[in-house]
Amino acid sequence: MSTSRIGLRFFQNTRAASRNASAPFRRQGFQGRRFQSSEAGSEAGAAAQKQQQQSTFQRLWNSPIGIKTVHFWAPVMKWALVIAGVADFARPAEKLSLTQNAALMATGAIWTRWCLIIKPRNVLLAAVNFFLGCVGVVQVSRIFLWRRSQTGSSAEAAKEIEHEVVDSAKAVEENAKGALQKSN
Repeated sequence: MSTSRIGLRFFQNTRAASRNASAPFRRQGFQGRRFQSSEAGSEAGAAAQKQQQQSTFQRLWNSPIGIKTVHFWAPVMKWALVIAGVADFARPAEKLSLTQNAALMATGAIWTRWCLIIKPRNVLLAAVNFFLGCVGVVQVSRIFLWRRSQTGSSAEAAKEIEHEVVDSAKAVEENAKGALQKSN
């Protein structure tokens, strides 16, 4: 079978699937699920059966978090951050940025939770954010342990880390004030 014939079949199947998915909305008098008659219930059963007959690719394509949406591609691209963080495991701890890795850790923790709350729930995005948070925790722990080995005590290492974070936050605040003054 030639590749053009396969492409034609793919095009026809996806076109038919998209038409079937929008059929209830094109029907005259569609009132929504809440006010449907018993006939609509049997139509919903038929639609569910039709969905089961679709191929895996068609279900993935037509899903609210499918291949043609940002809900799929954003997590796929975000895996690059996780891979870069894992690659940094080989770097010495003194060369790692505390603020960068703390930001990765916080981002991963916050967005893992929100990915499970938003609609449509995006488990793929939650998974990448979970691993991003894990990478951040590992790196921040490595930085803390390295600094503790340099200073000799955990309290001094924690103070040093605290001062670094406060100083970077003050620098960001000053930059923002400077930019605001320039714009006025």
